Amino acid sequence: MALNIYYDKDADLGRLEGKTVAIIGYGSQGHAHAQNLHASGVKVIVGLRKDSASWSKAEGAGLEVATVADAASRSEIIMLTLPDELAADVYASEVAANLEAGNYLCVAHGFNLHFGAIEPPENVGVFMVAPKGPGHTVRDHYEAGKGVPCLVAVQQDPTGDTLQIALAYASAIGGGRAGIIETTFKEETETDLFGEQAVLCGGMTALMKAGFETLVEAGYAPEMAYFECIHEVKLIVDLIYQDGIANMRYSVSNTAEYGDFVSGPRVIDADTKARMKDILTDIQTGEFAKRFILENKSGGIAFKAMRRHAAEHQIEEVGARLRGLMPWLKERQLVDRAKN
Repeated sequence: MALNIYYDKDADLGRLEGKTVAIIGYGSQGHAHAQNLHASGVKVIVGLRKDSASWSKAEGAGLEVATVADAASRSEIIMLTLPDELAADVYASEVAANLEAGNYLCVAHGFNLHFGAIEPPENVGVFMVAPKGPGHTVRDHYEAGKGVPCLVAVQQDPTGDTLQIALAYASAIGGGRAGIIETTFKEETETDLFGEQAVLCGGMTALMKAGFETLVEAGYAPEMAYFECIHEVKLIVDLIYQDGIANMRYSVSNTAEYGDFVSGPRVIDADTKARMKDILTDIQTGEFAKRFILENKSGGIAFKAMRRHAAEHQIEEVGARLRGLMPWLKERQLVDRAKN
């Protein structure tokens, strides 16, 4: 099925005139959406807890800040950019009662709506604008006059113009410069979770860690193992990002390309793909969502333990030391915890 892809020429920012957008949350996505919308001339209120450490960050960026309930009550478009594990509770306690007929509820990821943790009233438009990159990249690209591709989806359209509002929103945060791809909540949520778990985060970090450990256990210097299995990943990914896998293979040595063909399938084989299918099944059936929600409702004890254990791995110590020898890596640093 052909994809509908929209650009700035297909979006009418005039549809946001006279409307206020509440950005609920000011983390990675929230700060980027709020600042980009504001720079595009859209009226924005950031909704936060009164004791939020992000309150001063948002004000420092020249944005109006209010409590979540106040921001929602004063806005026609309410965007939830909260972590998945917090969004449903905040929606129920602070947002739901402040929605009016004709308002729009939007999200940057379909998790809670797709799995039924948030059930908005039928008289409210519901859409998603999901940039395909971390918020820090969304902001950085916008400031550079570029954009990050966005996914857009509509779940409810009582007003008949929800897609047009969504396209205007996506354009205002820079998505129309790169392409706004129409999808569904189901497709975005399930493919996003799978990509994160099996490839981008889970698969890649597990592969790098296994490679690092294999070399170190064989007696090679940890520093050499880090360079070969972690540091140089960016060089390869950048080549693929710019021009595809074939271009990467063209750019590396013949030795590397031959090793890619003969050894890659020994690492990622049919058994690996079968386990990937198991991961996808867990996502499609809602089993992963159930486990994640229960984990966070119980205080995230296991989650925090896994995070702490990973941070104590030798990779982190060696990596920090080596990155300290390369101060240029921090030039135009995407993640600055003091600002976002």
